[in-house]
Amino acid sequence: MKDLSLQWRITLMTAALVCAACLSTNFLVGYSGMQYMDEIGSEVSAYGNVNEDIPKSFDPGSEDVGNELTIVVSDAQKSFGVTSWCITALVTLIGGVLAYFASGRALRPLRAFAAQIEHVQPGNLADSKISEDVLPEFKRFSESFNGMIHRLDAGFAAQRQFSGNAAHELRTPLALMQTQMELFAVEHPDVPPATNDLLTLLRDQTERMSSMTSTLLEMSELRAIPCNDEIELAPLIEEVLADLAPLADQKDIALACRGNNLVNGSDPLMYRMMFNLVENAIRYSRPASTVDVTVDEEGDQVLVRIKDEGFGIPEQHRDSVFQPFFRVDKSRSREYGGVGLGLSLVWEIATLHGGTIEVENSSSHGTVMLATLPKPGTTEQPIER
Repeated sequence: MKDLSLQWRITLMTAALVCAACLSTNFLVGYSGMQYMDEIGSEVSAYGNVNEDIPKSFDPGSEDVGNELTIVVSDAQKSFGVTSWCITALVTLIGGVLAYFASGRALRPLRAFAAQIEHVQPGNLADSKISEDVLPEFKRFSESFNGMIHRLDAGFAAQRQFSGNAAHELRTPLALMQTQMELFAVEHPDVPPATNDLLTLLRDQTERMSSMTSTLLEMSELRAIPCNDEIELAPLIEEVLADLAPLADQKDIALACRGNNLVNGSDPLMYRMMFNLVENAIRYSRPASTVDVTVDEEGDQVLVRIKDEGFGIPEQHRDSVFQPFFRVDKSRSREYGGVGLGLSLVWEIATLHGGTIEVENSSSHGTVMLATLPKPGTTEQPIER
């Protein structure tokens, strides 16, 4: 059966079921009919000599037949009809149940093939390959799908390489521009106000572009960083909160943390992920509010929640906030700072560690970001954005 196509498998199984159903129906109905015939014969033998050479016809409605015999024959006919219909319905029901399970067994390779495809995500294209030991109907599809995965992986690799190369080339001239502007400001302290405003604007924008190129370069090099450290989250988060305390003090925001657990990964990348999440919560939270970080566990997963008291994220934008350069409110982007890559980098780091990041809850009272990471010793597939 292994080398047969799906079409032939279903055909042969259906034929076998139909044959079994017909044989069962024929046997059961025939057996039932013989039983009723024997019952009728035993009653008829009391009214005549069955050993006579000349056979006689038998009519249950004839006046020569007693009422008692007529009732017996009529009841036997009705019972035989009811029994036949019951047997037919029962055999049909049993045949349908068997066909359901048989077809499910025949389609098991299709479900296994679909499960392989579901595991293919942007973060694991290089390690994903659909098995080509499949049914003949899916062999060509499997080969084409593997070719598509290879091309997509090459495309993503080229995109990462381009981003890294572009960021690397931009970093040097931007650093040179920053240095020259700072040197000019030192050598010319008494410039006109208009010139000073222009220099301030240029320094701010150059610093913003430098930050953006550094983040792009960091994102392009993520997959080259080993992720085999055993990290205790509570001390790491406390370090993040201590580093961000000055920013929180500017808005009179209290920082709180509770819970602890272990995860495997890269300590610098995990620090950067938590730093970006908490910094984002502080920037978008209301003044005189609280940013709360909690660490819990659920099964083989570690759950990190970062809760702020901001204005919330509209439901239609909750998946898009992890896209590069996306901003919910572009008119207020300058007020909050940043370059629009913080959450995108968080998504990349979470995916690299086999975890996820999502907006668990958001309303006008605040937002809860949920980072899900596998416990040490468990393996999680990266998921698609």
